[in-house]
Amino acid sequence: MDTATRALEIAERLAQTRGFNGFSYADIADELEITKASLHYHFESKADLGLALIERYTDGFKGALAAITGDASTRLRRYAKLYEDVLVRDRMCLCGMLAAEYSTLPRSMQDAVRRFFDMNDEWLTRTLDRGRSAGVLGFDGTALEAARVLTAGFEGAMLLARSYSEPARFAVTAKRLLAHLNGSTAARGSRAKQSRAAARPVRRAAAHR
Repeated sequence: MDTATRALEIAERLAQTRGFNGFSYADIADELEITKASLHYHFESKADLGLALIERYTDGFKGALAAITGDASTRLRRYAKLYEDVLVRDRMCLCGMLAAEYSTLPRSMQDAVRRFFDMNDEWLTRTLDRGRSAGVLGFDGTALEAARVLTAGFEGAMLLARSYSEPARFAVTAKRLLAHLNGSTAARGSRAKQSRAAARPVRRAAAHR
């Protein structure tokens, strides 16, 4: 790998384990055994390095999403596995980590972090919509709302699992989140009707008190 690519590899690992504000150019230069001036030749500022880092990570994630196949349920399980594979290496999702530092990031990096999550929302929304149309998935509200619940759930689950050094915590949480989406919409509608019917006598009795 050339120096710029090696620098991005190191920066990605440091950002995923320490956070963007947890490392400096000196840390990268020391590992590469070059001077900081040499590193500045490739990335003039840390903001430039950070933007290149997010764009590279986003492109890699986009490629991983494109490789996911199967029905909607299978695609969602494989999507969750992308997060789990990062966690078992004792790392966080890069953009999840950067989101925690959002207010301290340069504007260019903030915009890039949002683009990463927008990309995930779009992929999940399409998958959820197709799954509901096929009767494989069922959920309340819009597909976009369900997509955002999944993203938030996975990112939060990663944080807690890493805090305890227990990747299995993430796997359990992801399985539970996805389980709520399984089953046909017709079956869910039937269960909802049964719940409402069971609640009616209680409401009538309350009205006569």
